[in-house]
Amino acid sequence: MRELSAEARLHLYARSLSRKTGTGFHAAALYGAFALIAGVVFGTLSVHPF
Repeated sequence: MRELSAEARLHLYARSLSRKTGTGFHAAALYGAFALIAGVVFGTLSVHPF
């Protein structure tokens, strides 16, 4: 078996790391986006334009 270059080892390490933390990060980003949208909606509803 041939020796992997440093770049290939780094790529494999990053892929294995993203598998472990990818789902948690995506869930946090999704919930953060919903929280931001809810904040904007409730913020605009709390200001009475009429």
